[in-house]
Amino acid sequence: MDEIKFPDHIPKDAAVGTFAGGCFWCIESAFEGLEGVYDGISGYSGGDEDDASYMLVARGMTDHREAVQVFYDPTQVSYEDLCNTFWQYIDPTDPNGQFADRGHQYTTAIFYHNEDQRKIAKQTKQELIDSGKFNKPIVTEIIPYENFFKGEQRHQNFHQQEPSYYERYKEGSGRGPFLRDTWGE
Repeated sequence: MDEIKFPDHIPKDAAVGTFAGGCFWCIESAFEGLEGVYDGISGYSGGDEDDASYMLVARGMTDHREAVQVFYDPTQVSYEDLCNTFWQYIDPTDPNGQFADRGHQYTTAIFYHNEDQRKIAKQTKQELIDSGKFNKPIVTEIIPYENFFKGEQRHQNFHQQEPSYYERYKEGSGRGPFLRDTWGE
């Protein structure tokens, strides 16, 4: 397992969670709106290769997925809250990607960093299954964290850097309508 690289502006005692939910722009924006989250960093996780970049991952040339590494204060926001936020920003029934983005690199996963995170992720997944919210199987994987490569600067905080483009993408990809239809937001 790679050592986690803390950005300079993040306290070294922050907790870390890693989530893959299709396009990292949308997942990053979901977490950054939560009180207690220091930052969400867009990048690539889960592949065996020694490096990852947007050009390689987007073309399916690695086994990585677009992911977000979330740095948070566990006294203000729980890992369970992060998992529940994640479930509400994805289609957990799609085994082939998310919305307009297709391929392994856009499939969903929770990369757990320790046994407590594994248990909580599995528990929240089971709660989602038990809720009956979806008629199809929940296929999001819960797998051990191995690595994370920070994405290029142009992908960080994209929802803030390019809000109009981001909103057009979120709506045009189908994510926005799906979230409203599913969760009523």
